Amino acid sequence: MRCNSGQIVQKEILSLQPKLHWMENLLRMGIREAVRSLWRTDVGDELLQIQKTRKEFEGDLTLVTFPLTRLSRRSPEQTAVEIGEYLAGHLEAVSGYNVIKGFLNIAIAPAEWARRLQSIASVSSYGFIQASPGADTVVIEYSSPNTNKPLHLGHIRNNLLGFSLSRINEAAGSKVIRTNIVNDRGIHICKSMVAWQMFGNGRKPEDEGKKGDHFVGDFYVMFEKRYREQTEELVAAGSTPEEARENAPLMLEARRMLIKWEAGDEQTVSLWQMMNGWVYEGFDVTYKALGVEFDKIYYESETYKTGRELVLKSLEEGHLIRKEDGSVWIDLTADKLDQKLLLRSDGTAVYMTQDLGTAVIRYNDFHFDRHIYVVGNEQNYHFQVLAITLQRMGYPWAAGLHHFSYGMVELPEGRMKSREGTVVDADDLIAEMTATATAMSQELGKLGGYSQAEKENICRQIGLGALKYYILKVDPKKNMTFNPAESIDFNGNTGPFIQYTYARIRSVMKKAEETVAGTHEENCSDVIPNAKEISVIKLLNDFPALVQEAAAELSPALIANYCYDLAREFNQFYHDYSILGEDDKKLRNFRLKLSELTGRVLERGLWLLGIEAPERM
Repeated sequence: MRCNSGQIVQKEILSLQPKLHWMENLLRMGIREAVRSLWRTDVGDELLQIQKTRKEFEGDLTLVTFPLTRLSRRSPEQTAVEIGEYLAGHLEAVSGYNVIKGFLNIAIAPAEWARRLQSIASVSSYGFIQASPGADTVVIEYSSPNTNKPLHLGHIRNNLLGFSLSRINEAAGSKVIRTNIVNDRGIHICKSMVAWQMFGNGRKPEDEGKKGDHFVGDFYVMFEKRYREQTEELVAAGSTPEEARENAPLMLEARRMLIKWEAGDEQTVSLWQMMNGWVYEGFDVTYKALGVEFDKIYYESETYKTGRELVLKSLEEGHLIRKEDGSVWIDLTADKLDQKLLLRSDGTAVYMTQDLGTAVIRYNDFHFDRHIYVVGNEQNYHFQVLAITLQRMGYPWAAGLHHFSYGMVELPEGRMKSREGTVVDADDLIAEMTATATAMSQELGKLGGYSQAEKENICRQIGLGALKYYILKVDPKKNMTFNPAESIDFNGNTGPFIQYTYARIRSVMKKAEETVAGTHEENCSDVIPNAKEISVIKLLNDFPALVQEAAAELSPALIANYCYDLAREFNQFYHDYSILGEDDKKLRNFRLKLSELTGRVLERGLWLLGIEAPERM
């Protein structure tokens, strides 16, 4: 006797963990009943290996039967056939099965997918989990700019990855703290300051009509250019290249300035505050344009002091070593690493010093369970040392530090170099993307009937959507080449294609409200969907589990490529079947519900990527 699985499904959905397939629990129940009925024994969940059916085979879910042969005392194939027969005969949700060796591929009945769509529609926060009082606290650090130059393309990838990770982890149920550490001290900052003192003639950003970060960055490039000239002159006079780099007048002056700054010299600190202030104003404009934000910003000029105190305390406790020149190191050779400098011989701090201090301050601020550093893969060693050093110093929570190591971003013509001024400026790139979106939209005739303000806003959304999606769709572990010309396309695997699909759905829903208002809110669970409709429902069904997977894997690329797959599948359905023109009222309402939910999930997927979803395009 076949049973109606509708009520069972609803009950199971309530207790279903987000990572599980919506049908998996029902099948587990059915398989346990099959084993009990067929072979008079019970089976534990540890033997029930259920996974999505691979694309090259027919079916929706696959049971691996090899672990069950010790219960059935049959071959894997015969075990699969007997279980398949039982499920097809006893579960209405199962419409058929096939066996490939020891793999039982189970097909879910079309009617069950319609009921699933209705279940999705009933969950207002579908795919997202609200953080509970006991949820993990996750600190995510991203951006981490230096105040000697403006943000560039590399910073864009960092910011977009970090901000997207913060939203994905929030959607997966964690409490997320977005942080930024501004590298506002050190020899590189002093280089810009020295150059401005020597060559700036008292000029300010407003005198040249420049953003402050660009203005200061010009002096950093100027320093490096003059510094190279000085080292070449010293080498020509008989110095070795290393001696020349150490003794060039500009470098000596930068080092003197760093010592004066750490000693609190009033003039030096005043100059530092003025120039950093220019840079912060510039950064804020870029962050706003990118649409990223932070809950708390830390400054290296403050955290390095805590780091230095930690180092000196740890030295007293015997965890560190002081060398003959007075420098302080940690010996990590027992961990198959090497010795790491923590304080220079002149007492000044290094990057590791401030990162030690920042980590301790943040833990005291938030008592995080996990701390994710979004930093390029050239710093892999640094963060390995950081975690081990903190644990040696007696901080067990350092085991929760995680370096999100991502690949470099390059241009078709090669790698960028800040010192040589050959970087792609973030502000210029944002403006270029918006301009390109405007030109393409005009060429395709997509801007008719809009006010100038609406055109500008839509083109901004498209341009930034193209930029963000192109960067985030790539596996973050991989190096990537950014090609602006490829990123803006209303067809293919691009942000504008997904945005356009969302806008198309909104247009359909608006017309529906004007002609058949409210009918898509009806219960349409008794409609038998066709293959194209089921393909869309399957993807909608995957969304909650995908959000959890993206959070666990720390991969915005999973969300990005899912959005493309969903948009592509919906467009194929849209092309093949009428929605508002469908004569059958119940089928029309079902397709409207399918469209509305697709738009809802696309909007949420884009939100996770930090991409706006335009209502019109």
